[in-house]
Amino acid sequence: MAANARTPNRGAAIKAWLTLCVFGAALYALPAHAALFEDDEARKAILDLRQRVDQNSEQLKARLAEQGEQLNQLRRSLLDLNNQLEAIRAETAKLHGQNEQLARDLAEVQRRQKDLQQGVDERVRKLEPQKVTVDDKEFTADPEEKRLYDDAMATLRKGDFAGAASAFSAFQKRYPKSGYAESVLFWLGNAQYGKREYRDAIATFRALVSGTPDSPRAPEALLSQANCQLELKDNKGARKTLDELVKAYPKSEAAQAGRERLASLK
Repeated sequence: MAANARTPNRGAAIKAWLTLCVFGAALYALPAHAALFEDDEARKAILDLRQRVDQNSEQLKARLAEQGEQLNQLRRSLLDLNNQLEAIRAETAKLHGQNEQLARDLAEVQRRQKDLQQGVDERVRKLEPQKVTVDDKEFTADPEEKRLYDDAMATLRKGDFAGAASAFSAFQKRYPKSGYAESVLFWLGNAQYGKREYRDAIATFRALVSGTPDSPRAPEALLSQANCQLELKDNKGARKTLDELVKAYPKSEAAQAGRERLASLK
């Protein structure tokens, strides 16, 4: 009876032990299963991450390639721009040189034009009447007219009385109404006096006094006429001429000389 009682207890114990073993095995197996699950998730996460990294890497490579192409294009553009700038600099330098040459050419043209204009003006001046003043008388004279008068006077100053007389006579014929007429008569008379052509000189001095009694040369012409008469030993005629001088032009220097000459003749 006692043996039968122990047998059920042993069976219960074995059953309990087996239950405990199974439970322990289950407890032991549970972390391993959890670890296996976690490894799969990790691998999946790593794969996903690697895939994203690969994708990002490809995108980065694509972007870098695109940026590299843009950079190359920018470099080419900069090179083209630099070439254009160099071409512009060269063209600017060329234009600058051309401008300098044009400036020199323009200056030369202006200088020639100025010289030409001066030459034209000079020729025009030689042809245009000029204002001259002789014996306090102002008038206009042709350039050739003035030249001939000046030449005749220069000849007289050299003491070439014959040449001067010829020059003044030729002037009278060419310019009978010249403003130089009074002066020409006076100096013609002096040239004739120098040649000792006293009668011709008297006629010339008388023509001056008769034609232009108001001429500033008239008193001197009368005094010169009296001198010619004295050279011809015509004292009576000389006194008459000197009397005329003193009465007509009493305040002139010639009149003062005439008074002295009259006193010597008396």
